[in-house]
Amino acid sequence: MLNNKQIAICLDEMRGMYPEAHCELVHENPFELVIAVLLSAQCTDVLVNKVTKNLFQKYKEPEDYLAVTLEELQQDIRSIGLYRNKAKNIRSLCEILLEEYGGEVPREHEELVKLPGVGRKTANVVVSVAFGVPALAVDTHVERVSKRLGICRWKDSVLEVEKTLMRKIPREEWSKTHHRLIFFGRYHCKAQSPQCDICPLLDLCREGQKRMKKKVRG
Repeated sequence: MLNNKQIAICLDEMRGMYPEAHCELVHENPFELVIAVLLSAQCTDVLVNKVTKNLFQKYKEPEDYLAVTLEELQQDIRSIGLYRNKAKNIRSLCEILLEEYGGEVPREHEELVKLPGVGRKTANVVVSVAFGVPALAVDTHVERVSKRLGICRWKDSVLEVEKTLMRKIPREEWSKTHHRLIFFGRYHCKAQSPQCDICPLLDLCREGQKRMKKKVRG
């Protein structure tokens, strides 16, 4: 496991590599962000952005999603994985927004997680990106990078990873660090082909050192 000084070195390096790291889901308001993040479950941001380019022109408000049939909405997001379930969640979410929140997306994390299709990760993204509240959303990239580097343990659950990162990273850095970890995992420390041989963190990375030894032996 990395100590606090080593973690700081890793985060400084990521800051240098990805100073402009940001949410890559295209959106113009909190409502669009909720829909985009909901659609992104088990799906790439690139594909979501392709779908929402037309979707967000057709559907502007929660009412719009309820004005069409479920089947029509399913067709509009058909290229997205789990589109049937996501379409149901979108309609249910819109009903609740209209009935309980005046059509507005709530700002509180505890209210967001009550919405259909909105889990802890989605809520963290929304409060952080849409409302500027420090949060650390743990997606597949954040989890992978945190475990490979040894910031967290391999056996840690997603919630344990989130709590460990929150404990070891200054609160004011949570949101920016979240995006940098994603960029690092998405473009450098990839799931299938991590760029260990040119990684500036190799000296600190237990997983990278193992992979490089295997490469040499192979």
